[in-house]
Amino acid sequence: MSQNEFSTIVMNNRKRIAIDMDEVMADVLPKFEDLYQQEFGKEIKREDYWGKKLYDIEGASHIRNFLHDKGFFADLPVMPGSKEVIRELMEEYEIFIVTAAMEFRNSLEDKYDWLMTHFSFVPWKNFVFCGQKGMIDAEYMIDDHVRNLEAFKGKGLLFTSTHNLEETRFTRVDNWEEVRNFFQNVKD
Repeated sequence: MSQNEFSTIVMNNRKRIAIDMDEVMADVLPKFEDLYQQEFGKEIKREDYWGKKLYDIEGASHIRNFLHDKGFFADLPVMPGSKEVIRELMEEYEIFIVTAAMEFRNSLEDKYDWLMTHFSFVPWKNFVFCGQKGMIDAEYMIDDHVRNLEAFKGKGLLFTSTHNLEETRFTRVDNWEEVRNFFQNVKD
């Protein structure tokens, strides 16, 4: 048996974790906050839009349109701890980055480039650009959107963001240290 065949068998016996990109690995909120300040001439804090997306604030819905712009997703900050924890998880799990990129056409290239810049240790074959995530076959999914976890057949971990604070149906993780702790305590 070749090393490649052995590696494939080992990977196929690992449980899978599907990880969302935006608001889980990539911090979109500072970009929206900057756009809000440019548009309205005043600073906004996350507490000002607890319970919703920033563009759900009255009068700010047009800020969502920036998601269609080329380059919007290209320079997002990396969520603290995400690189380290994902590297650790890759030792025991098969990791897939699953991001809804189809709604925003220009995001495909930006997201791919962002992943290759910041998470090049995850094989490109494990990047999934999709429209909806219900078809993802994995044991676990880490996502900030309830709709994705509702359609998922495995165990959903809800990554805390301003828009999902009231949700109680899923196991909540507030940061990547909590993700690490969850998987350290999983009993398979």
